[in-house]
Amino acid sequence: MAKSKDEKDLKQTEADITEETEAEDFAAADQSEEGQAPEEEVEVDPVAELKEALAAKDDELLRAQAEMQNIQTRNAREMQNVRKYDGQKLAEAILPVVDNLERALAVEVDGDAQVEQIHKGVEITLKTLKQALTTNGIQEVGQVGDDFDPATMQGVQSVPAEGEIKADQVAQVLQKGYVLQDRVIRPAMVAVAQ
Repeated sequence: MAKSKDEKDLKQTEADITEETEAEDFAAADQSEEGQAPEEEVEVDPVAELKEALAAKDDELLRAQAEMQNIQTRNAREMQNVRKYDGQKLAEAILPVVDNLERALAVEVDGDAQVEQIHKGVEITLKTLKQALTTNGIQEVGQVGDDFDPATMQGVQSVPAEGEIKADQVAQVLQKGYVLQDRVIRPAMVAVAQ
């Protein structure tokens, strides 16, 4: 019996402590609420929330449309450049052939009928090839007497100015240059008068 009385006393003491703690918490909460304004429950307006969500979606849509327009503009510009410069690789491959044909024509014909026929064939081939380049927008740059242009010419040598050739003009063309539209395919290698 003694044991059960001790247990009862222990349970009673625990219950008393719990009641006191709850009463203190309630009193503290009561005091803190007295010093503050009562909390107001914020009323949420569903229409305002929907308007904000709609505005955010409108902004996303405008940004997506602007991005699509930028992509289309960039693609159109790239396609225009492809069309404008589409013959560049072919021209780069053909230019050494043009150079070789011009070198072949520079050799003098010594009255041999067969050599003259070959010479004539090379002339016709070169003329046709140059016409094809011109038709496709490829132009020669760097002629003797032209003013030196560092954008389309490469000065590899300087020579004294003589006769009609003045300073900063092309005195001799060592290798012809070519441009496609406004793009240099190969700069002319020239000797510049000083």
